[in-house]
Amino acid sequence: MAKKAIPFKAALAFPNRTIINFYSQVRHQKRLLQCIRTVLPEVLAKYARHCVINDKKLLIYTDSATWASQLRFYNKTILAALPPPLKQSVEVMQIRIIREQTGINRQSGEKAIMPSAESIEIIRNHSLAVPDHQLKLALLKLSATLQRLSD
Repeated sequence: MAKKAIPFKAALAFPNRTIINFYSQVRHQKRLLQCIRTVLPEVLAKYARHCVINDKKLLIYTDSATWASQLRFYNKTILAALPPPLKQSVEVMQIRIIREQTGINRQSGEKAIMPSAESIEIIRNHSLAVPDHQLKLALLKLSATLQRLSD
């Protein structure tokens, strides 16, 4: 006997429209990202990974601090390129960095490599001979902190 095919109903065909709302938000964010990428140089555009409008902020996500600082230079250009309805609603642009989840966690018991006692003493002695008062205080604080952490 042949099996009767079970009709498959797509998720969007159900009466719950929550998923449709999410899909429309994702489509809207992708269109906005494409708009932003068109005004950026080609090298920089590929590092603008995602964007979201939250309250009156445009949040652009990138991979590293290097690309984030480069994207900040295009702040006015990006805000000017937004479609007219969004220009009035967005007041601030922020760049956020996406951290990759590698699964490697730093052990809480790991200690930093500390300089030797001789190196700490050299910093302290050198700070006493520095004529600049602010630099002298900074070096004294550094040597005191290094001494405290090495003990």
